[in-house]
Amino acid sequence: MTTRLDKRFAALKAEGRAGLVTFTMAGDPGHDASLEILKALPKAGADVLELGMPFTDPMADGPPIQASGLRALKGGETLRRTLDLVHAFRATDSDTPLILMGYYNPIYVYGVDAFLNDALAAGVDGLIVVDLPPEEDAELCVPALKAGLNFIRLATPTTDDARLPAVLANTSGFVYYVSVTGITGAATPDFDAVSAAVARIKRHTDLPVAVGFGVKTRDHARAVARGADAVVVGSALVEAVRKSLDKDGAATEKTVPAVTELVRELAEGVRSARPVAAE
Repeated sequence: MTTRLDKRFAALKAEGRAGLVTFTMAGDPGHDASLEILKALPKAGADVLELGMPFTDPMADGPPIQASGLRALKGGETLRRTLDLVHAFRATDSDTPLILMGYYNPIYVYGVDAFLNDALAAGVDGLIVVDLPPEEDAELCVPALKAGLNFIRLATPTTDDARLPAVLANTSGFVYYVSVTGITGAATPDFDAVSAAVARIKRHTDLPVAVGFGVKTRDHARAVARGADAVVVGSALVEAVRKSLDKDGAATEKTVPAVTELVRELAEGVRSARPVAAE
């Protein structure tokens, strides 16, 4: 089965460029504002969308994304409302791949079968669930793949050649390489090390490799895009949201433009990188 993600990465390869993957939090800084942002991202240059599922204990996330999730939860965002958000997005965009990213607990509480059915019906293309290791594939990964959703796994600087096959075994869509050790948004990656790591992962898989954690600027995006199939940006975007809010934490007329202007800059950086080397 060819998914939207498969089609998008095939198109990017045909264009000879890397893609831009954007992360925003569902329900931040409010359900309606979050939908506005989501709809604006593809027009600004995002090739793939990651939508965060707010959770009270986001252990892999740094302060910006933690704060983003708390704003969303405070505003009443739930997993059900997040799926409604995807459904509303799909009413005007049937092409852009959209992945839900987060933690297993909300999905477990929702019920795995019910969640997978509702996610597919809403128009979700894939899942990144950061706290489910390969040893727990039977919990969600295998059922998700059987249902027709991509399941994207994370590889890190500490994922050695012995561990990689287990990480890649049931991965589909793309591999997400975490370019720094630690939490999101905490440090700037070593771009030479990132290129070497991507090359190492590609020796084990034909899947595209997207690189994230620590990418904040056009120059960062350009540097990562030279060696990766896609560049993932999250913390910088949720910080752009935060800085645009009023004193009560509500969206303003500056909120959507603050995000889209940064996405345009990042997209320019990605597109100005030299083409990804032929495999």
